[in-house]
Amino acid sequence: MAPPCYVPDMQDTAPDHLEAETFSPLGAAPLVWLDLAGPGAEARARLLAGRTQAIIIGADRRGDCPPVDPAPFDCLLTVAAEAAAPWVCVEPARFEARAAVIENAVRAAPIAAGVLAQVLRIGEALPLREALGVESFAFSTLLGGEEFRAWRKTGQPVAQPSPELPLLAVAREEGLVTITLTRPDTRNAMSAAMRDALFEALASVLDDPTRPDLLLRGEGTCFSVGGDLAEFGTATDLAQAHFIRTARSCAALLDELGGRAEVLLHGACIGAGIEIPAAAARRTVLPGAYFHLPELKMGLIPGAGGTATISRAIGRHRTCYMMLSARRIAAPAALGWGLISGIAAVP
Repeated sequence: MAPPCYVPDMQDTAPDHLEAETFSPLGAAPLVWLDLAGPGAEARARLLAGRTQAIIIGADRRGDCPPVDPAPFDCLLTVAAEAAAPWVCVEPARFEARAAVIENAVRAAPIAAGVLAQVLRIGEALPLREALGVESFAFSTLLGGEEFRAWRKTGQPVAQPSPELPLLAVAREEGLVTITLTRPDTRNAMSAAMRDALFEALASVLDDPTRPDLLLRGEGTCFSVGGDLAEFGTATDLAQAHFIRTARSCAALLDELGGRAEVLLHGACIGAGIEIPAAAARRTVLPGAYFHLPELKMGLIPGAGGTATISRAIGRHRTCYMMLSARRIAAPAALGWGLISGIAAVP
């Protein structure tokens, strides 16, 4: 049985202006699956992309990877064993189950999913800093939305007073500055205080006239589990929060460092724990590292830069898949996609 939002018989005509709302987060079909084996799938995608707010996914159930223009699609899935970007390869036996996961995610948070698709499309053509600004505007908007409020009611962690422990350590040896996240007790959760400390440390490296190289790493079992969930939704001025978020963007500074910056990742790299590192020129991981973007389940999109940094590393179509499916991406797959630069050998 086709997913409820599947549109197999749509004709090559655009919906009129009243019908268009059906194919949006406000209507019955916020997500449209187009079978790429059918005639005119690309043309239908263009019509939908031009008139509606639907999330558009192309499905290649034959494994042919037909030559379609990816521009009007938000994601392209294939059962082919190997396919170049922007395709996402899914085992044939798991295709329908994977499609159902995406379908359920969109149904649970249609507004956030729709915003995600729009932000990825807009940001693709923008310089990084401008794309980060678009993401931040959208993130603040969703913080004021009902989907996020519903997530908070499910049992958001309560903020606890933090012990007076250092958030990070900075060391220099000749021409290399090493910044280490030093809160393994929180799995290096990216609290506002840690973000600010990291931003200041990165700014110091950028402003250093000797132009040292940078290595960013984390202590403990993982690099970072991302934003401190206890702080989510605690901002009282969402407009001001946007300016704070963009003025103190660690991802922007890593990008500005260019080839001088390397990040060493290990264990869980969740949310901001990969969104920020993805801006670095070199992203090396230890075996066993994995990457996860769970924000849609909270009624949100990434807010630490992921729609811009990750999409520049792997393309917006695969980025959209990571966020809609919330699947963990293991290091070997991440290497194949270009999310990471290499996997370090462990002696």
